[in-house]
Amino acid sequence: MNLRKCVMALMLLAGFIFFSSMGQALDFPKKPIVVIVPYMAGGTTDIATRGLAEAAKKHFGQPVIVENRPGGGSAVGVGSIVGKEPDGYLVSVAVEGLHRTSYMNKLSFDTVKDVTPIMQFCGYIFGIWVRADSPFKTLKDLVDYAKANPGKISYMASGIGGGGHIATEELAYYAGIKLTLVPSKGDAEATTALLGGHIDVGACTSGLVPLLRAGKVRLLAIYTEKRAEMLPDVSTVAECGYKVIHNNPITVLGPKGMPKNIVKALHDGFRKAIDEPSFRATLEKYEMPVMYKNTEDCAKDWAEAYIRAGEQVRKYMKKE
Repeated sequence: MNLRKCVMALMLLAGFIFFSSMGQALDFPKKPIVVIVPYMAGGTTDIATRGLAEAAKKHFGQPVIVENRPGGGSAVGVGSIVGKEPDGYLVSVAVEGLHRTSYMNKLSFDTVKDVTPIMQFCGYIFGIWVRADSPFKTLKDLVDYAKANPGKISYMASGIGGGGHIATEELAYYAGIKLTLVPSKGDAEATTALLGGHIDVGACTSGLVPLLRAGKVRLLAIYTEKRAEMLPDVSTVAECGYKVIHNNPITVLGPKGMPKNIVKALHDGFRKAIDEPSFRATLEKYEMPVMYKNTEDCAKDWAEAYIRAGEQVRKYMKKE
């Protein structure tokens, strides 16, 4: 009899926990959600995240507020959520460059163990950009000049270890050339420097596509596996003879230990936002592909990206 009562009590407790968990998920969110963008305002990551946030607010029934916290190769922004209450009201977006930063600098947090991956939602295309009046008409022109003038070509990329930086250094490695990096805090700063003639090349994202259409810049090549649908005349770096391919997904991360029901609620709200026409229009304007991955696949890819980052840093940046 006592055993039966004990079993019944355990079943009631389990049911209470289950339905409490369900109720918590249904009640979420009760206040605005803050999304950290670890780059300056106006860059491609910022534009995409703001588009997602705007589209998501109707699905959450609450405002989704974007805050920019640039610096440290995105470590400042992402680091600002580490150790915070994992209640779902504070998350950050991140890209693989954060992992490379962790190999190059001693961070106060682990880029895999101290966060909760929630979802990948889109990505961006990195390319080799020059001013419209640049003497470089093709990637071959740039490579030939760089071979004859080591270190003379300056390029700006968003942060040391960022996607544009590592892709360009990989290109330089295989092309046998030396380029001079000028780090920036984001595409907005790099664009200003490029248009002002302060640098020769911008290792930037497709956020510069509007300037391309306006005839202010030229895109020599992109680091994708195949040509972009909206840029059919732009060659890939691989087509130019250098098999340098970089996919650049943007991931939503939460603090470590976020409950599964909160992760699901965040995932589902942002997932619905991906299909909103307003968000798709933002992606189309900047030639940004949807790169959706659910929570499980996102977590797997985020962990694998950490391993890739170490290999890239050691091979192309000669740092341990």
